[in-house]
Amino acid sequence: MEERARSRLLRSKATLEQDIKASYLMDHMISDGVLTNDEEAKVLSKATRKEQAVALLETLLRKDNRAYISFYNALIRESYGDLASLLHSDLPLLSPEGEKSFADGVSPSVQAILSVGGVPQRPVVFVSRPPLLNLIREMLYRLRDTPGWVTVFGMAGSGKSVMAAEVVRDRSLIKECFPDGVHWLSVGQCERADLLVRMQSLCFRLEQCQSSDTSQRPPSTVEEAKERLRFLMLRRFPRSLLILDDVWDSSSLRSFDIQCRVLLTTRNRALTDSVSGVRYEVPVENGLDEEKALEILALYVNGKMHKLPEQARSIVSECKGSPLVVSLIGALLREFPDRWSYYLRQLQQKQFKRIRKSSSYDYEALDQAMDASLQVLEAEHQELYRDLSVMQKDIKVPAKVLSVLWGLELEEVEDVLQEFVNKSLLFRDCNQRPYRYYLHDLQLDFLAEQNRDQIAELHKKMVRQYQRFYSKRPPDSADKDSLYWYQFIPYHMAKAGLSKELYSLMFSLDWVKEKARIMGSAHLINDYVEYGEILDKENSEVRVQFQEFLSLNGHHLEQRPFPDVVQLALSQPDRSEVYRQALMQAQKRASRGQIYLNWVNKNIEEGLSRLVMHPHQGAVYYACFSKDGSKIASCGASKALRVFKSTSGEKLLELQAHEEDVLCCAFSPDDRHIATCASDKKVKLWNVERGVLIREFEVEHEEQINHCQFTNTGRRVLLATCSNDKFTNTKLWNPNKKTSQNTMFGHMEPVNHCCFSPNDLYLATSSSDGSLKLFEVSSANEWKSIDVDSFFPESDEEIKAMVKCSTWSADGSQIICAARNTVFVFDVETSDLLLELKTSRLSTIQFCHACPNSSLLAVALSHYTVELWNFESSKKKAECSGHLSWVHCVQFSPDGSLLLSSSDDQTIRLWETDRVHTSSAVALKRDTDVLFSHSDATIIAPDSSNRLQVLSGSTGAVVLESEELSSRIRCSCISRNAAFVALGSEDGTVQVIEVPSSKASVKLSGHTKTVHHCQFTDDCEILITSSEDSTIRVWKWRTGECMVLQGHMEPVRKFHLLSSSSSPRLFSWSFDGTVKVWDLTRGQMLQDLVCHEGAVLSCDVSSDGRLFATTSANRTAKVWSSASWKMIFLLEGHKDCVRSCRFSWDNKRLATGDDNGEIRLWSMLDGALLKICSRDTKDSMDSYHGGWVTDLHFSPDNRVLVSTGGYIKWWSVESGEALQTFYTMGGNLKKIHVSPDFSTFITVDSIGILYILKRLEGEGT
Repeated sequence: MEERARSRLLRSKATLEQDIKASYLMDHMISDGVLTNDEEAKVLSKATRKEQAVALLETLLRKDNRAYISFYNALIRESYGDLASLLHSDLPLLSPEGEKSFADGVSPSVQAILSVGGVPQRPVVFVSRPPLLNLIREMLYRLRDTPGWVTVFGMAGSGKSVMAAEVVRDRSLIKECFPDGVHWLSVGQCERADLLVRMQSLCFRLEQCQSSDTSQRPPSTVEEAKERLRFLMLRRFPRSLLILDDVWDSSSLRSFDIQCRVLLTTRNRALTDSVSGVRYEVPVENGLDEEKALEILALYVNGKMHKLPEQARSIVSECKGSPLVVSLIGALLREFPDRWSYYLRQLQQKQFKRIRKSSSYDYEALDQAMDASLQVLEAEHQELYRDLSVMQKDIKVPAKVLSVLWGLELEEVEDVLQEFVNKSLLFRDCNQRPYRYYLHDLQLDFLAEQNRDQIAELHKKMVRQYQRFYSKRPPDSADKDSLYWYQFIPYHMAKAGLSKELYSLMFSLDWVKEKARIMGSAHLINDYVEYGEILDKENSEVRVQFQEFLSLNGHHLEQRPFPDVVQLALSQPDRSEVYRQALMQAQKRASRGQIYLNWVNKNIEEGLSRLVMHPHQGAVYYACFSKDGSKIASCGASKALRVFKSTSGEKLLELQAHEEDVLCCAFSPDDRHIATCASDKKVKLWNVERGVLIREFEVEHEEQINHCQFTNTGRRVLLATCSNDKFTNTKLWNPNKKTSQNTMFGHMEPVNHCCFSPNDLYLATSSSDGSLKLFEVSSANEWKSIDVDSFFPESDEEIKAMVKCSTWSADGSQIICAARNTVFVFDVETSDLLLELKTSRLSTIQFCHACPNSSLLAVALSHYTVELWNFESSKKKAECSGHLSWVHCVQFSPDGSLLLSSSDDQTIRLWETDRVHTSSAVALKRDTDVLFSHSDATIIAPDSSNRLQVLSGSTGAVVLESEELSSRIRCSCISRNAAFVALGSEDGTVQVIEVPSSKASVKLSGHTKTVHHCQFTDDCEILITSSEDSTIRVWKWRTGECMVLQGHMEPVRKFHLLSSSSSPRLFSWSFDGTVKVWDLTRGQMLQDLVCHEGAVLSCDVSSDGRLFATTSANRTAKVWSSASWKMIFLLEGHKDCVRSCRFSWDNKRLATGDDNGEIRLWSMLDGALLKICSRDTKDSMDSYHGGWVTDLHFSPDNRVLVSTGGYIKWWSVESGEALQTFYTMGGNLKKIHVSPDFSTFITVDSIGILYILKRLEGEGT
């Protein structure tokens, strides 16, 4: 301290000791950072007021110039004006050291102005907020030439005062705008008498600055003080700035309406409505970003940000970066550095009283600061504000919801909310219309703690008001303001303890339908998980039934147009409450003529996936679990990264990650970050919680990056990437640096996959050069190389066996890799081959992953399935079917209980490892035939074991099962009398089997290639077959006599038998583009028509035999006359191969279906297009029908059309609109068999499930 200032203190010591109250002054000095808590405690330990004053002055004399200035300002603020005048003449300038620590480069002249004006010194711990400071300065510059007001407003503890003091530490601002000085006055909540005292101290300070010799009587009233200030500011300090800190009410503010320049901090933005002059506003965000908040905590504990404990981020997250809370806790941690967990716990438990001040903040504890804001409200509005205790964190509520809660008119509610917003008690999101309102987390926590004993009643009020308001009809789903109820009414019921209301709501199919349509299935599934404990007390079985229904059908519920939930629910087990409610609703609607189908033979497989998600519009190339198993991240052709809950599929994060396909994503060991890599050659690192880009690494790969993976443990975190580069294809990265740490050399072709060993010592790489390599992570040197290609002796030397991926056994002793259709298991130490597992020869392994705690291996295959193998016993344990396209990725959860798979079909399926059905389960093939007779039907179909099954059409039960055949069955048919079944095989042979004895009656040889189609004549004496060898054979099967119909040049996939005419005829069509008509009696070709330039894919003959239609791969269909054999109509317009056609029974219409999923209806009077039957948008299979339209059938009254593709659809012939959709478990339906009365529909899907669907009749019919 300067000698002059020290001498002044010593000379005035006796007077000061006599009059000051040390405890009042020390708060300000602690705030200025010139006094510590320990020093305050030492002073307060003295017994009497005078002893405390003596101790304070002794402490002061040992300090620097800053302490003298802080003491002087404290005297003024506490109305010791006469004592402050004793010290004024000897106010020191700051020393260079003090200048640096206090002003951070602010010039001494500016510092002197601020010190004299009472502007608080910068806190000991200070982090700048440049955007906010620049905005306030911009507003202050507008006051350069005219009086006015700049209002800085925000909630309690948002840092308004610190920013107001910091903004004037700017030489240019003061020189250009306020050369006459800056004067600070803390107003706060005060009565009129207290306000007078504050105004007197300001008058005193201004008069001291103007002339230390002149002494005037202090003003005796607020009015007199106002006039005195007006005179001083206008006459003596015309270009000065008055800073009014923490103003609460307009009456106090009006006392300073003296035509001067004012910077105002307040919680109430509407205060300046009561004063004159120009007005500007600057809102202060209620929270610092994570980096700023952590910087403050690091400064308090004298540490570095990256060395802060994990609790630091949690504290910042818990208080949403509140500057007040961060500073309070930081100051407490300075005293008690080991209490991170304790203070985090206090925040989480809302123990605000324990987060007490250790600075000069105006309130003893955090709860007092919050409560002070409420006390300025009218009693009635305090009650309304209390009701906001039921709001949820981060949820923005429309005024209409609060109108229901409060029972007030919407306009009245908006007025109340405006008052709350003006007083910074509530926040408004103006980016949405209508506006949405929300509370800061601290405000909500404070309300919840304050009303802890009444929370249940407040939630009950919310529910009762909802029930009263919507008693006659549910909320309108088209009204955005009503969406809140669909999302949160279960939450309010649960919190209110209204369990019966919750059961009634959530065990209702109507509720499920409405909420799923508005919000998707994930929200609903999450409700059943969230409130499962409550629901299970009523009926755990029903809760599971609803949850499973949503989990397995969620991907359908994401589609638009929205599917019929009642029809979806009819596929649930008959014992299910979901099915019971659906059946009741379906029967009522069927009475009104609507179409509903009952799946009579359903047997829901235990092994079907537990949850089906549809996260992306496009193929899902990769998906992975977080390390704790609670989240799943996925990426793919949509270029997006998505993170969702593994329990429900509820979306947590979605962002556009790259400019091209995202090929892989990986969680960091602590789950806080996700890395992504893509075809754009970039690697990026994302913050999971905030969804922001942390780092984009330097582009070092020159080709697409195929895979990325973090180390398994957090000891030394590294990220590995591999790419299609020729040489520099594998790299290791330190996540904290933009450039790679190491490049691993060895592969000379693209590296498809890389993975760390469980202990992170080694990195395995799988390459298109046919090798698997192991690299030491520490040195980046190649440790071992295994030539996987050498295990394929038949392999072409030019084309190596591509190693797709690798995975480590749980203990790290074995490395497993996949190439072509084979899995290899090697010993890591010796490189010896331990095991070789071969999957289907018709499929390619896309990915494999070993279970982290067992010997299970999951394998993703190109033929749409996932297989589970035990790689110790070499046995296939299960086959998971359900995907409709290539499966790109599989991964076990960290505990091994779940398995996920992602596919080209845009879905991710989640399987329970111990529940998937075993490979012994038999699946049917789609080469079926059905014989309808009266009310029953007989079904024949080959199965996956290459046996023929005969099944009951009423129950689906197996009536007969043949022995296993040596050659794959490719077609089958049943005779009209149901006594015989014919089978066509891949080797060209045909067998006839007796029913029900299953005895092979005869075996017919003649075809040299696959038999594609077979059919008995009506008298069952003749069997006709067509083949890949381009011939048709007509068999007298009992004797083996055969007539060969030759003429086609390409395979004959199908034919049409016309047996009604006197001379039976046969229509056959082929890939050679021709249709041929044969006389079956003589075997003579009657007509040879070149119909299309491309392959003929289907043909149909009208019921009167006068017309026939052909469709082709050249996107056209043609209608021909059976009399003239000439084309009548050329039907053009399809955008893809025309795959199917069917005449209506009255022969007035023709339906055609194409590979794009589109169906067209044509008039047979003039060939005009009547209707296009199509969805509004393409589905997940990039089709309007889930795939090719393979079969079409009209109802007998010609009013309804049924079609098959990826699923089954029924259409109105008149309007072309869809009447109903039945979603099969698998896709790619080949055909559908329809009963003559159009009441029964039978088909088999791609995963071998049989569907016997009966149209529901209405109630009472």
